[in-house]
Amino acid sequence: MPSNSTKILLLTTLVSGMLMSVSSNSWFGAWMGLEINLMSFIPLMSNVKNMYNTEASLKYFIVQVLASATLLFMVVMKTLTEDLFTLESTSYTPMIICTPLLLKSGAAPLHWWFPGVMEGLSWENCALLMTVQKAAPLMLMSYLIEINTFMLSIIMLSTIVGSIGGLNQTSMRKILTYSSINHTGWMLIALTTSENLWMVYFMIYSTLVLTVVSAIKLSGVSFINQTMLTNKEATLIKFMMFSSLLSLGGLPPFLGFLPKWIVIQAMIMNNLTPLATIVVVTSLITLYYYLKISYSSFLILNTEPKWNMKSNKNSMTKNISALFLSSISLTGMALCTIITNIN
Repeated sequence: MPSNSTKILLLTTLVSGMLMSVSSNSWFGAWMGLEINLMSFIPLMSNVKNMYNTEASLKYFIVQVLASATLLFMVVMKTLTEDLFTLESTSYTPMIICTPLLLKSGAAPLHWWFPGVMEGLSWENCALLMTVQKAAPLMLMSYLIEINTFMLSIIMLSTIVGSIGGLNQTSMRKILTYSSINHTGWMLIALTTSENLWMVYFMIYSTLVLTVVSAIKLSGVSFINQTMLTNKEATLIKFMMFSSLLSLGGLPPFLGFLPKWIVIQAMIMNNLTPLATIVVVTSLITLYYYLKISYSSFLILNTEPKWNMKSNKNSMTKNISALFLSSISLTGMALCTIITNIN
């Protein structure tokens, strides 16, 4: 694991690579930005003392190099027949260029590497992989994306795989992974309707992921059955974790429902009612496995073991930051409703 100064440097180059990619006016510049982003993230992932971290970083490196090489090959091949160094496109360009970008962002059916990589990472790197690392590929796809058979099939597969894949999981990391795949489908729908809508969805989604990860890290939970083993002093942390999970699933009183509500409205306005029906049903399945985790703990007559002596000695800064993010998740929807009614 790199030291703090090295970590700051790598995070700076990671963000600068992403910004270089999204602000580039040519595909070659966008590819270079993606490579800088990748080369900054690999040292953040790897840890000599932890075999799983090193294995996950190697898996991630191989997959991302495959996607980057494919992207560069496609760009060069298309440049031989047309001027693709600019961001203009022809009929087959969106499908050809979006495929490696979909592999980079972990959308189904190109998601096979995502759960395995997430399982071997620390919670901070999991949060980066689910938020920052998705931004550049999705932004590049926004230049080309259009509603066609290819993109509709990717959206439906992402939402279905993301919802059904998480049903049989016991690991919190894998549950968040499949939830992220489901949210990727929603973000692709947002991209097809409006770029501003995608930005709103991505910002709210990133906030909720940070909230969930900070709450889970405070509680020290890695598997579902461990949620029942937290002691009575950690009731607030448990409440923050479960309310944030329900918000990420899109339960109506919470902030996570707001972007999904806007996307559903946009789909209905664009005459995509069958697709809206499919993604809403899959979102309900996602919400089911979040409720499965939290329902027993929300009951008044829940059981807690008396023999558990584990103490949660976390720093005050971590507790305050998690509480702040959780309060945004809880009250965000109410605040947005008030602002909308005032306007």
